[in-house]
Amino acid sequence: MKQRIVTGIIAGSLFLLVTFLGGWFFYGLLLLLAVIGYSEYVRMNGLTWQHPASLLGFAGMLFLLVPWEELKLDAPSPLYTLWLLMFLLLAVTVITKNSMKIDEAALLLLGSLYIGYGFYAMYEVRNASSDGLYTTVFAFCAIWSSDIGAYFFGKAFGKNKLWPSISPNKTIEGSLGGVVLSLLIAVLFYGIAPEVLNLGQALLIGLIAAVAGQFGDLIQSAYKRVRGIKDTGALLPGHGGVLDRCDSWIVVFPLLTITGLLPMN
Repeated sequence: MKQRIVTGIIAGSLFLLVTFLGGWFFYGLLLLLAVIGYSEYVRMNGLTWQHPASLLGFAGMLFLLVPWEELKLDAPSPLYTLWLLMFLLLAVTVITKNSMKIDEAALLLLGSLYIGYGFYAMYEVRNASSDGLYTTVFAFCAIWSSDIGAYFFGKAFGKNKLWPSISPNKTIEGSLGGVVLSLLIAVLFYGIAPEVLNLGQALLIGLIAAVAGQFGDLIQSAYKRVRGIKDTGALLPGHGGVLDRCDSWIVVFPLLTITGLLPMN
């Protein structure tokens, strides 16, 4: 536990510093996390990153993560990009005479979208107008407060299991506690800058961060259970890999941008 706390404080402090700096510093960190995260994903699925299909999936993930507007380039259609990636991955199954199976191709396509767009949404929110730092920190604090609230409320009041077949330690009481704390953080951030977001928007952000963030955690837990592994990697001592730590982020930020609650430009 001590190692987990120390690692969390150091990593969290560095992450917040880079978030504050923003721009290419923040993008560089997200790019690094995405690269490591996709490598974990490939390994979780029993593949090697050197395989041509893995490299295609990796290229597709990076393609979705490129900040085309910042580079003054016309952004390719995400739909076209995903279709082309799908075609190339399916072509590999034919070329390799099914030694690369269609379900493996589908998993690599899924990983490219899951990780690539997940981290891209974080960069776009941070890079948006003069309020990008505020909205980014708000979203992260709402996610983290949900995690903290779920843990401590679960320890103190947890009796009813939330989803024991996927994550046996999570409780309904803990989950509700996480939602409550995230909503309180939303009210706090609304009070800090009411001119940026109204109270309704702030509360919706807090609710989505808590509910979708917990789903992101459960999604990763379910996947690891299917694969029979405890952690996706060992990047951070006591915390696991990138996908272990960022599982909520890469679900929450896309949802907040799709709903229009957080601006992307």
